[in-house]
Amino acid sequence: MQNTRGHILWIDDEIHHLKPHILFLEEKGYILSQAANGQDGIALSEQNNYDLILLDQSMPGLDGLETLAELKKNRSSLPVIMITKTEDEWLMDEAITGQVEQFLIKPVNPSQIFMACKQTLEKIKLHEQKATSDYLKEFQEIEAQLSNELNVDDWWRLYDRLTDWQIKFDHYNDTGLGSILKEQIQTCNREFINFIESNYESWMQSNNRPTLSVDIVPKYVKPILDKGEKVCLLVVDCMRHDHFKSMMALLEPFFNIKLDYKLSLLPTATPYSRNAIFCGLFPDDMVKKYPKQGDDMKNDSTSLNQHEKQFLIDQLKKMDLGDKRVHYHKIWAVEEGNKFNNRIKDYLQQDILALVVNFVDILAHKSSQMDVLKEMVPDESGYRTAVRSWLNHSWLLQVLKKLSENNFTVILTSDHGSIRVQRDVMVAADREASSGVRYKYGRNLNTKEKNAIVIKEPEKFRLPVFGPQPSYIIAKDDVYFIYPNQAHKYQSKFKNSFQHGGISMEEMMVPVAIMKGRG
Repeated sequence: MQNTRGHILWIDDEIHHLKPHILFLEEKGYILSQAANGQDGIALSEQNNYDLILLDQSMPGLDGLETLAELKKNRSSLPVIMITKTEDEWLMDEAITGQVEQFLIKPVNPSQIFMACKQTLEKIKLHEQKATSDYLKEFQEIEAQLSNELNVDDWWRLYDRLTDWQIKFDHYNDTGLGSILKEQIQTCNREFINFIESNYESWMQSNNRPTLSVDIVPKYVKPILDKGEKVCLLVVDCMRHDHFKSMMALLEPFFNIKLDYKLSLLPTATPYSRNAIFCGLFPDDMVKKYPKQGDDMKNDSTSLNQHEKQFLIDQLKKMDLGDKRVHYHKIWAVEEGNKFNNRIKDYLQQDILALVVNFVDILAHKSSQMDVLKEMVPDESGYRTAVRSWLNHSWLLQVLKKLSENNFTVILTSDHGSIRVQRDVMVAADREASSGVRYKYGRNLNTKEKNAIVIKEPEKFRLPVFGPQPSYIIAKDDVYFIYPNQAHKYQSKFKNSFQHGGISMEEMMVPVAIMKGRG
């Protein structure tokens, strides 16, 4: 039986008339069992582990629908193909809600039956084979592309392709290509880091640069407000591109989605990249205009984004949009999210609704602290699954539905992404250095340059200068920083966890989704 294509039970009161069909399926490699009524079919199903049931609707005694219900009670995942003479829509509806795989109308020829069986039993295998063939071809194309000089748009398209393959392989675990894709992403990341090192400093001094965190409001929000339309700026903290792509299917029933991208500022962390979205300023100018923010950053405060509402209001005033009605809301707990959802009608008259949602970031950080979350989010695939499941069952999806129905354009983005860290790297720093795992600032910080960008002149990177002999170190690849005297403690805590602050495609290349309601 191991060499067969599957074991099928065919239940039909006229089974003796179906000998040609049965012989045809057996020639194709299937094993066929037969039952002439629903009761016998149910009994056989309870005694045998069939791969598929072919079920007639019009039978004396138990009809097809009644038999279907009993079969599903015994094994809810058992695939069933229903075959009937009638084309009544009510019957189709009942069969579909009863979880049949396909609905065939008699008369059916042997080839039709074979095709239906093949599609039901082998579709995953066929999809996996096609995915394997397509990826191996694309693997070569991507490798060849890396030998060319890529601009930032090229890098986004390449990263987008890799992300699509990550999500596809989430569904097809048996291809054996997941490890190859992971290695290819690592290879691409090394080239991407070289690209950033070669270009980032010049971008900081020029208007001829990619879209950065500071450009989100001017480029995406302002044009909507200028037309007198309502907009929601939704920042999902720490959301990666693959997270958004995995959530798109949940959003598309309500929105037409146009996907763009931006680069997070360095370091890829909230004090720099998220504050830059709301104030529209590079970090060096931000701390000059808002000294209190600079003090918080210098002291490595636990709250480094408490001024975002004021930042946004000031940025709108600078763009002559100071008359717009603004509501800002930061949501870090489900209770607060539910309260916001219940009161959404109070905010629908605002011109701009600014939301910051922290779930994805909290999940990343807590997964390094709680064993149960480490098991739920062991890798990138688990992280995507957790984020998608959260959105599907969260207050946020309900809010987005209501915004889509009330003429809001939603600009959904993130401040930065994250990367799963694997390798610890020793760093030399004094006790005044900041506490980041993927970036640090302080006096005379040092580590090997193959593992990090070491910045001795912060002003060239538009970074604040805190005290004498200032320096920053920003991690490359999948490394995280540890101190020699606490190496074991941090190794056990952070290895395989998701962190941010450094340079990688996952951290820097952030989606910007322009979402307009379908209604």
